[in-house]
Amino acid sequence: MGDCLFCSIVAGKIPAKIVHETDKTLAFRDINPKAPVHVLVIPKEHIENLLALEARHAEVIADIHRTVQTVARQEKADENGFRMVVNNGKDSGQAVGHLHYHVLAGRKLGWPPG
Repeated sequence: MGDCLFCSIVAGKIPAKIVHETDKTLAFRDINPKAPVHVLVIPKEHIENLLALEARHAEVIADIHRTVQTVARQEKADENGFRMVVNNGKDSGQAVGHLHYHVLAGRKLGWPPG
């Protein structure tokens, strides 16, 4: 996707503060953090959102979850807890049309969110 912000980050055309990378995923700091720790975990393959996932993406989803675990440990978020959020569609707040997981931590996160 030539006009996708996250695909441009994966391609190295737009800089990002990378915190972890695998063959299938990229984790980087959110430029507008909502918590002291706010890292985005994305698949390198362009997948529009959760509803675009197919059975063939099972390995990518597993790698995303492993990447979230790694990021949580690196950021010491595993000690007191963290939230993993996926927004799906414009009304949820999905600002970029590329599947992405928010890893939020570093302060007490209220419930319910939003």
